[in-house]
Amino acid sequence: MHGSAGRKTVSVTRGFMMLCDTCYDHVIADKLMDEKSYVADHEALFDTICPGCTDINRPLIDDMLGSSE
Repeated sequence: MHGSAGRKTVSVTRGFMMLCDTCYDHVIADKLMDEKSYVADHEALFDTICPGCTDINRPLIDDMLGSSE
């Protein structure tokens, strides 16, 4: 797993997610975030990000998935 150096952030309901450049570009291309870098559809975001970004954001993802059940 890579560190957080060079990663970009997007805002989600429970905090900020760190994304690699490729995932960040996909989020922009898929128009998942608004002008304030907020992503409202976290499930679409989770489907978009790579395994490395999923791993580095695992505590936040688990928290968000647990709170939606």
